[in-house]
Amino acid sequence: MKTQRNQRRIVAAAVCAALTLGLAGGAYAQQASDTTGGTTADQTSAGNANGGGLPQIQQQGDVSFVSGGVGLDESKALQQAQSQWPLSLRFTGPGSDFLADVHVRVVDAHNGEVLSTTSRGPYMLVKLRPGRYTVHAQYKDRDQSKAVTVPAKGTAKAAFYWNTQ
Repeated sequence: MKTQRNQRRIVAAAVCAALTLGLAGGAYAQQASDTTGGTTADQTSAGNANGGGLPQIQQQGDVSFVSGGVGLDESKALQQAQSQWPLSLRFTGPGSDFLADVHVRVVDAHNGEVLSTTSRGPYMLVKLRPGRYTVHAQYKDRDQSKAVTVPAKGTAKAAFYWNTQ
């Protein structure tokens, strides 16, 4: 019993040391490259409080959302997190080019706007209550709309494609 407690303390100390070294190394790399990262209040940077490369989760009314996917780590993190979010959106162009700066509006079945934002990358994950919605996506001067049904269990996906050539 005492041995198990000591082993747990040693493991906890090792994890703390590894995290401290990892954070210090990341701060050094950031300082060396003149790249500025973010805090949890900075909504433009990836890998904030969410960890694992997931961009900062944002809130608009009752709706939580996250968007991004420009870098490989962020893209993978968003793809892996899709199963925990009721609605996944993807924005692409010719040759499967990823698009950012897509204005997204989500309206409910009563035409009430529940989300209005601009994507920071090709992926957007949205936490919505179950129900029927219409997603309006605008890239440059081209609009698209898709009806989606968010189930009580499971997820809904919608992909938007613009032929930008």
